[in-house]
Amino acid sequence: MRVLHFDCFSGISGDMTLAALIDAGVDATAIQAGLDSLGLPIRLQRQKVRKGGFAATQVTIDAPDQATHRYLADVEHLLQSATLSRPQRELALRIFRRLAEAEAEAHGMPLEQVHFHEVGALDSIADIVGVAIGLDLLRVDYITSRSVVVGSGTVRCAHGVMPVPTPGTAVLLRGVPLAATHLKGELTTPTGAAILTTVVQEWVDAPTMQLQTIGHGAGRKEFPDQPNLLRLLIGHRADALGAAVTAGNAAQADRVWIVETNLDDVTPEIVGFTLERLWTVGVLDAFTMPIQMKKQRPGVLLSVIVAPEQLDAVEKVLFQETGTFGIRRTLALRSKLQRESCEVVTRWGPIPAKRGWRDDGFALVTPEYEACARIARDHQVPLREVYDAVRSAAAAASMATTAATTATAATEGTASAAAATTTATKAP
Repeated sequence: MRVLHFDCFSGISGDMTLAALIDAGVDATAIQAGLDSLGLPIRLQRQKVRKGGFAATQVTIDAPDQATHRYLADVEHLLQSATLSRPQRELALRIFRRLAEAEAEAHGMPLEQVHFHEVGALDSIADIVGVAIGLDLLRVDYITSRSVVVGSGTVRCAHGVMPVPTPGTAVLLRGVPLAATHLKGELTTPTGAAILTTVVQEWVDAPTMQLQTIGHGAGRKEFPDQPNLLRLLIGHRADALGAAVTAGNAAQADRVWIVETNLDDVTPEIVGFTLERLWTVGVLDAFTMPIQMKKQRPGVLLSVIVAPEQLDAVEKVLFQETGTFGIRRTLALRSKLQRESCEVVTRWGPIPAKRGWRDDGFALVTPEYEACARIARDHQVPLREVYDAVRSAAAAASMATTAATTATAATEGTASAAAATTTATKAP
């Protein structure tokens, strides 16, 4: 499994991330082509520099200042019109939406009324879109990051002097491990925080990998006693998780997040409505269990199993609907059957089902409940009898297919043997 680790010991920004990706070997020409498709006057300039005695890449976005504020809908329209691959477009959209949601929360206003200040400027659009393109071209399977160094002191922004991290950045980094530093100023920008919290799947200071490639992205500031660099570490991971998600076995194992929260102050109606909303965002499973909480209060454990790309949407629903003060999330390895939809012919006609299998030969067929229930009601037969009929018909069809395949192989083998005998007879 190919792994990317963000070593942001001097913080992170959009331009540092883009520079580090290029320094790690991503084709800058391909990134520029994607930026050109936005139809904006943007040129990507890059150069080799030294930061604190270390070689790095630094990028500069050559673009005119624009007084017009852009809203999320404006940026989304730009991305939908651009010539980007689907993963590149979707990642850029996710980063921008995460930024907008953080600003909406920080300023207490509806999402559609939030306009981007610096983020809506051309250089910031170029940073985010360029990073989305670069991460896609890097072709990594798993992304980790060390604890985030945000800086200290204060910084002057559009709303005056604010402490570090600024409100928007703080919202973005909620639930993320932070690291202290003696350095003054803003080291992690909102764009950097949005990129990290959109793509990182595990927070760990020391990555598990066989290191292959290192990329250094230079920041603008100069520090007296440490280099202002973002370091990307890229390599292969060969543990159980890495082995399970390699290309050859990806269909039978993947990564999921298990998201949980304990609830003792919400009504059953709210829990039920929360479950309904969770299913609409595309969770893999959602369920509740009764638990006993502090002061002997009965409560509910609400658990959700979700793919990494839906994690943000799930946490948003849980915070909005339950009013919980905390959510636990655990990365898990899921073994699964490969699957496909199928139809099984029975005496009542074809019935939809799911077929699951593994490469070791194990297979099963599970009838679709709604179709079987309809048959049971219409024909006044037990539901159990319909289920048994589907499984028996599926087993018979599988045996017939196996027998036909064996017979075909045997016939081809006999023909090959006969041809070989004829050839031997005619040989001088």
